[in-house]
Amino acid sequence: MVLPGEQARLYRPRPELLPAAHVPSLPHYQRLYQRSVEEPHEFWGDIAKEFYWKRQHTGPFLKYNFDVTKGKIFIEWMKGATTNICYNLLDRNVNEKKLGDKVAFYWEGNEPGDSTKITYHELLHKVCQFANVLRSQGVQKGDRVSIYLPMILELVVAMLACARIGALHSVVFAGFSAESLCERILDCGCSLLITADAFYRGDKLVNLKQIADEAVRKCIDKGSSLKKCIVVKHLGREEVAVDGTCSKSPPLKRLCQEVQTPWNPAMDVWWHELMRGASTECEPEWCDAEDELFILYTSGSTGKPKGVLHTVGGYMIFAATSFKYVFDYQAEDVYWCTADIGWITGHSYLTYGPLANGATSVLFEGVPTYPDVGRMWSIIDKYKVTKFYTAPTAIRLLMKYGEEPVKKHSRKSLKVLGTVGEPINPEAWLWYYRVVGEERCPIVDTFWQTETGGHMLTPLPAATPMKPGSATFPFFGVVPAILSESGEELEGEAEGYLVFKQPWPGIMRTLYGKHQQFETIYFKKFPGYYVTGDGCRRDKDGYYWITGRIDDMLNVSGHLLSTAEVESALVEHMAVAEAAVVSHPHPLKGECLYCFVTLREGHEFTKNLADELKKQVREKIGPIATPDYIQYAPSLPKTRSGKITRRILRKIAKNDQDLGDISTLADPGIIKHLFNSRCDTKQ
Repeated sequence: MVLPGEQARLYRPRPELLPAAHVPSLPHYQRLYQRSVEEPHEFWGDIAKEFYWKRQHTGPFLKYNFDVTKGKIFIEWMKGATTNICYNLLDRNVNEKKLGDKVAFYWEGNEPGDSTKITYHELLHKVCQFANVLRSQGVQKGDRVSIYLPMILELVVAMLACARIGALHSVVFAGFSAESLCERILDCGCSLLITADAFYRGDKLVNLKQIADEAVRKCIDKGSSLKKCIVVKHLGREEVAVDGTCSKSPPLKRLCQEVQTPWNPAMDVWWHELMRGASTECEPEWCDAEDELFILYTSGSTGKPKGVLHTVGGYMIFAATSFKYVFDYQAEDVYWCTADIGWITGHSYLTYGPLANGATSVLFEGVPTYPDVGRMWSIIDKYKVTKFYTAPTAIRLLMKYGEEPVKKHSRKSLKVLGTVGEPINPEAWLWYYRVVGEERCPIVDTFWQTETGGHMLTPLPAATPMKPGSATFPFFGVVPAILSESGEELEGEAEGYLVFKQPWPGIMRTLYGKHQQFETIYFKKFPGYYVTGDGCRRDKDGYYWITGRIDDMLNVSGHLLSTAEVESALVEHMAVAEAAVVSHPHPLKGECLYCFVTLREGHEFTKNLADELKKQVREKIGPIATPDYIQYAPSLPKTRSGKITRRILRKIAKNDQDLGDISTLADPGIIKHLFNSRCDTKQ
């Protein structure tokens, strides 16, 4: 528990633990921050000089419009400059910085003992080979490629190969269902899919190719132009060496169960067969700074996933710079971000940011509790991890097992700890700080979004005093404000809508194919501001505290889910007439899904039906969206105009009788019935 005064107490970093800190003090941070805000052209221009540009920008360094009343929303950083992000991440590190023999990734498989590593030189060769493979399959600049892979090295290779030839990658989390994969392939018109035969997640076998095939069938039925599926042989794999020869893997402890891999010769082709004859040299495609780099889907409040679009130049310098400063990256570091690359955290802080800095990272296929609850700490000791970045959900999960599994391991290599994905509760922050970091490691609790491309609010390790649960201060170039419902900027201590006043290089440029929706969601409510959709409180010391989503979104285990998407999946069941989904506090996930369903005539609510509905949501969206609670509701509380009052449903889910004003309800009598029949949520 949080002791009295703990939350308000400042935890001061110990600069002597980070002797070469990029930002050694609070005044130094403040000076750099001021310059980044007042002179963004000069600040980011100096950083851009650290990268290779084939041609310098021809127009203004920055042009933008955040105000919908003044015309189309647009953001342009360094337009006219040409570069290639893969060239900056690999070729320069190998050829100019002489890091070819440095390990880029230690890969740690699901099974302990199943591991390998890849150097920058080897990674460059594999990326060039696969870039040539993509070109041989007809993939050109501007084409979209879907990547549906587990946490294996081929995932990084595929992303960077796309970037090398100017194709856009759309990575889909390997925990998503066939329906979700199909939806994303169709939305961005992907011409090629990359997947794997299967993988283990803990002790669970996931037959990825079967799921991918189901998605492909759905896509073809809907007129998709998908032409090819490249398949990585991961279980019982054959590894293709740089010289083109084949050597049998697997490390001894890989589970080599025979997996039946369905095969369509007209569409499917093995990754290793294509790689065997591919050249290790590939000229990069020189792209404009504002050319499209990747699409990453995040849940939309309409129920349809939104294709967030990031571009080459601004994203590159922002991911690289935020990684360098927020984790105080030093050349000897071994860095581990536990996020899946299917999420933006894995894009920015496992792939692009670390590689841009020539860092050595750990890429982990498994889960924190397999084969035992000490797995994460054993990996930290195995690779001497210095900087560790994980989610509050994982911390809360491991807290359950007490201190002993942590203290069995040394962890002496750790210097900086980070959290990402959702606000961290002070109890979990303190456990992380005291037990995992032994009160010697600063914690960087980072707030940002898929849309922002990188960190927005965060402490810096040697410079900013920390408060448990606070996202602290804005990162360079980020200008936050808190607005009232009427759009007035609130000064000093305040609570309201979190917005940002000017662009930073990593901001999304649009929603793929849906620019009007982009303007409506992020800029229409408060013209002149980027609207995050999050509530925020600023305390008397100027620290920012994220209070949660203001729109119809849920943050479950750090994964943003749309209530509309879950409701849509529920009402597809023949028994359900109407559904409403709200959040409910959960000791591990932070929030979980509490669903109210109204049934059609002739159907009865039973445990079997509830199980069917959970299964349907799981199949439509993926396991992360599986509801924890489903309650029968003969009807839902609505206003006289027919709008469901989710505010009241949230109160019912939490058994909170303080409902406030209910005079606008068409039938207030339903509330008592819903309270009486609510699910037992005692954990």
